[in-house]
Amino acid sequence: MIKKKVVMLGSFAVGKTSLVQQFVNSIFSEKYQTTIGVKIDQKNVNLNGQEVNLLLWDIHGNDDYQKVKPAYLMGASGCFVVIDGTRKASLNVANELIETVNSTVPNAVVLILINKSDLKDEWEIDTFDIDNLKSRGFQIIETSAKTNTGVDDAFTTLTNLMLS
Repeated sequence: MIKKKVVMLGSFAVGKTSLVQQFVNSIFSEKYQTTIGVKIDQKNVNLNGQEVNLLLWDIHGNDDYQKVKPAYLMGASGCFVVIDGTRKASLNVANELIETVNSTVPNAVVLILINKSDLKDEWEIDTFDIDNLKSRGFQIIETSAKTNTGVDDAFTTLTNLMLS
């Protein structure tokens, strides 16, 4: 079995924990609980006959008071950088985190998730922002932890990219 460390990065309250809980346990909670430090989950997936153990590091939100420690990223094969579609400021944090990932684990696969697609009519992230990220070579998946939209696709896509 192959083991892969995946880190969940983003601003506070973008839905990192909710995405992990939806993927691992098929649950969504409306109750917001801030992550302190790191919460580690794991899930085994079978991809094209290959067993892969995903170690999911759900890291606290990056904000003015608390920055992601590069040590948390060490050994990561893949990173989800999560943006809250309803908060433009989370895009700026995502760009900072991408730089941190690139300087700390340059070989890690980075996949961008724009979360809260169930609230698309409230999005502050627009097609210009998305096209800008795509022009920089990033693959983007729109997700909703609440409705389970794009969640399995995101984890499957990242796992495929890590294995290729």
